[in-house]
Amino acid sequence: MREVITDDRRTLAVEEWGEPAGTPVVYLHGSPMSRLARYPDESLFHQLGIRLITFDRPGFGCSTPKPGRRVVDAAEDVATIADALGLDRFPVFGVSGGGPHALAFAARFPERVTRLGAMASLAPRDAAGLDWTAGMNEGNRRSAAAALIGRQAVGDHLARAGSAEPPPLPAVEQAVLSRPEISAMFGPAFKEAVRPGLDGWADDVTALFGTEWGFDPAHITAPVRLWHGGLDTLVPPAHGEWLAARIPTATLIRQRDAGHAGHFAATPEMLAWLVGED
Repeated sequence: MREVITDDRRTLAVEEWGEPAGTPVVYLHGSPMSRLARYPDESLFHQLGIRLITFDRPGFGCSTPKPGRRVVDAAEDVATIADALGLDRFPVFGVSGGGPHALAFAARFPERVTRLGAMASLAPRDAAGLDWTAGMNEGNRRSAAAALIGRQAVGDHLARAGSAEPPPLPAVEQAVLSRPEISAMFGPAFKEAVRPGLDGWADDVTALFGTEWGFDPAHITAPVRLWHGGLDTLVPPAHGEWLAARIPTATLIRQRDAGHAGHFAATPEMLAWLVGED
């Protein structure tokens, strides 16, 4: 792990995977996840010649909390990490709750992004014409309701949810997450995310589910590839469709028979595109 210090004296915890001299790809994890989240078969990074760079968002893992943060604030954190690692222009990749944060960097620093991939990404809460919670599972609907009240309500909601029996995931999600190679990565990545407590998770939910992101996805100019599973009830596919219609440079890949966790199977193709040339 490497620690990068921001201008406001916060610590950002960074990990690297794959080829040290490979093409850098900055990955933004889902929520609640940590810098330990990545595609579970690391041989893929070597095969594609990728230097994968991951980091804990504020409040997760070993990164200092940033109370009141918005989605757009992740852009400055990515830029700070890139500067510390000597990166100029590079692909950016976000999954689920990491998707909006990746989009934020592309909107804020267009000159630094070669390509952007976002898989199972949320759309903004204030997305015009989108019924934001339609088709969403009960847990995320409750989080969304709390986020409209405020940060304290989100914290209380997560604390209550953590002490209750979680609702079962749909079979399409269980089938993926129960695979040994995925659960071996997923478990430690989640535990590291919440090791310091629930503040990072609560700040993520508040930023993603209840406030303006602080940027317009329509301002993104880099080539964008979106992926969304048609059976996703954590982030319904209408979110991906809205983003595809809003971002002029976006191409949407719809996988009708995949759920939210279907992004694992689709990641090799996405990474190949991110570092490819055409």
